[in-house]
Amino acid sequence: MSKSKLMVIALALLALLLPLALPWLKTPLILGTAFGIAALGISILIISGQISFGHALFVCAGGYAVAFAARKWGQIDSVLLLAIGTAVGTLLGVVVGSFVVRYRGIFFGMLNLALSMVLFAVLGKFFELTGGTDGLRIERSPFFGMMMERDRFESVLLLICVLLALLLGWLVQRYLRSVAGQALAALKTNETRLEYVGISAYKTMWIAYIISASLCGLSGALFAIAQGLVTPEMGYWVRSGEIVFVAILGGVGHPVGAFIGAGIFEFVKLFAAAYLTGAWQMVLGLVLIAMVFLAPRGLSALLEARTEKNREPS
Repeated sequence: MSKSKLMVIALALLALLLPLALPWLKTPLILGTAFGIAALGISILIISGQISFGHALFVCAGGYAVAFAARKWGQIDSVLLLAIGTAVGTLLGVVVGSFVVRYRGIFFGMLNLALSMVLFAVLGKFFELTGGTDGLRIERSPFFGMMMERDRFESVLLLICVLLALLLGWLVQRYLRSVAGQALAALKTNETRLEYVGISAYKTMWIAYIISASLCGLSGALFAIAQGLVTPEMGYWVRSGEIVFVAILGGVGHPVGAFIGAGIFEFVKLFAAAYLTGAWQMVLGLVLIAMVFLAPRGLSALLEARTEKNREPS
């Protein structure tokens, strides 16, 4: 078994076993995993050479879809709520991606940002429907038809998050190693040549965008279920920036990078907010600056480089 697989297994076991000794870690681990899933979606776009500064749009859409479904149908199962949030993110990605992927560079990033800010403004204005800036509360929903106490509910949700992280990381890795994934990487280097060999750059980018939106929609659904509350802040540009921060911090060389970056982000923010009240953004900024100098390709790139070095014959 390769070292990367062993590391993934070790991280998964750590996430599941650590809360047994420190129960208060359940919520940060759930939120960190949700961030990691969203960052995984952003990583797919970064591989193509594009960065979206508005993918919180899909996180927010997935979260509000869960809130609306729970309010309309009552005690709907959490698994179904996750499916609804993912489906809404996917459908929105199909529509938005159909015209956004025609653009490149700063135009791509800023158009995504503009659309996310439109949703943010709409959610804040329609108070009767969305709760305005106060948002919408979500009652704790059953898991697999069973109502649970908060502690047990969080334990099951953490298990679901870890299993989803493993499954989605594996699926994304398979996708990136496929013909479609290789074509996506080729967009960054020579898009014109890709067209010459008969591969549609538009279709390649559109599929990647839809996958990215789906992952962010699922992430938003997890946030909503874990927090029991959705607000317009989920779609604010700062949230989009945090997702990009996590993706860059972890690196895009391996899917596990998104979750390593998310874990570091969540715990740096947690402890910095506790011990440096009002200055945790500065701490995160310093961490990112350090990463730019020490590991410009992210933490996952460092791990891959170390693995390749160990494989070299002595």
